[in-house]
Amino acid sequence: MKITIVLGAFFPVPPTMGGAVEKMWYSLGQEFALRGHEVAIVSRKMPKQPRKEITDGVWHLRVRGFDTPRSLVSLKFLDFVYSLRAMSILPVGDILVTNTFWLPLLARDRTRGKMYVHVGRYPKGQMRFYGHAARLQAPSTAVARAISAEAPRLADRVSVAPYPAPRSTSAPPEMALRPKRILYVGRVHPEKGVHLLVDAFVRGTRAAFTDWELMIVGPTDVKFGGGGSEYLSTLRRSAVEAGDRVIFAGSIFDPYELEQTFRSARLFVYPSLAERGESFGLAPLEAMTHGCAALVSNLDCFTDFVRDGETGFIFDHRSSSPEESLRIKIEKITNDEALLARVAEAGRHKSEEYSLSRVADRFIADFSSIVQADAANPNR
Repeated sequence: MKITIVLGAFFPVPPTMGGAVEKMWYSLGQEFALRGHEVAIVSRKMPKQPRKEITDGVWHLRVRGFDTPRSLVSLKFLDFVYSLRAMSILPVGDILVTNTFWLPLLARDRTRGKMYVHVGRYPKGQMRFYGHAARLQAPSTAVARAISAEAPRLADRVSVAPYPAPRSTSAPPEMALRPKRILYVGRVHPEKGVHLLVDAFVRGTRAAFTDWELMIVGPTDVKFGGGGSEYLSTLRRSAVEAGDRVIFAGSIFDPYELEQTFRSARLFVYPSLAERGESFGLAPLEAMTHGCAALVSNLDCFTDFVRDGETGFIFDHRSSSPEESLRIKIEKITNDEALLARVAEAGRHKSEEYSLSRVADRFIADFSSIVQADAANPNR
């Protein structure tokens, strides 16, 4: 098959600035190419990147994009401009994958491929306008339900295919060999609940977490999706009481360095508050892959792979005092080394269901079904 993947206006590929969607499709594109498919990825061009190149069997086509704006209106306008630029270089294909807002509305040339919309976030009213799309693909059952509820007439075109877990270079170290470290990796933004984690940890340093440290990894810059310097300053002030046991490490984009960071922690905490913004949870799955037990908030999108006390842990972020709920949960986990080790191992085994090969199988099967249906009914 000829597969074209059009990614958004704000992050480059290879994913040198992060981005879960960019990481996902970059890895899948390479896997599709290894299986003999013709793959092209359209993405944001950065300085020193060529407009066209082939790496690992994948054609990379790049157009000028933008830094992430603060305004949602500006974001949609810039996505529109970027989508027009991307349309001008689309190759002929069988499948056209995109996570952009506008391209599913603008691209109507059937020779560029059947439209395959990757719905990486909860829909916000746009699904009903995507009637000519062959597929609306969700990364979790929670998002799939939301798509079907928003556009019932398109429910038969909704499918679920998750993000792949990252490749692991070797067996992760045993829990007892790791430092007593709690880790967060992700955008440092209020919707991610990072302030809850810092407050919960500081509350526990007086007794329960006396020999533990907390490491916060991720971008704070608005252009990378962070909450900005003011939010970081608030976090730092909250962490003063814990002294040097709260580490703000900044962004880590190098895959190997990030892998080693996950392997240096015992507990990964992802306290997201984004009720309609969190669609899957790649970071907790990545932690599980590297043998780090994952503790997440009680969002529906995590339930595909996190079972409380079995493959991971869940706290009630909707309680009247979510930071206290989180503190109590962390204290229970860190005081029971056997529980922590058992759940971490179960989580690692669960993550194997999300291997790149298995996820690629699901996508290829879905692509093939679309192409075959189109061949049988070319007027559809």
